[in-house]
Amino acid sequence: MTDDVRAVARRMYAAFNAHDHAAAHDIFTADFYSHPLGTTGPDSVVRAWQRFHEVFPDAQVVVEDMVVEGDTAAVRTSVRGIPEQQSRTMLEIFRVLDGRIAELWGLSSLQRS
Repeated sequence: MTDDVRAVARRMYAAFNAHDHAAAHDIFTADFYSHPLGTTGPDSVVRAWQRFHEVFPDAQVVVEDMVVEGDTAAVRTSVRGIPEQQSRTMLEIFRVLDGRIAELWGLSSLQRS
């Protein structure tokens, strides 16, 4: 289970970094829920990624630390390719179900518009 959780996390960040928004449909469950955004489903991820890349087209998320326990991962990342005055740290915790991300909690020091 631990390797599966780690693999889906890495796949999510790779898809984001490659601007492969459509991959969200293979990475997130159909009823995926984002606690920070209050949104449901992979289409909500696609929209969020698209909006982020419209504002920061060169953004790249770099995994700094990942801790996996059972079906849950906690990941600390830094975001590169955004203005220097922006703080660029995120902490995301997500639960994996059947090889896909089912639920996500997160904290970010990025300012949202």
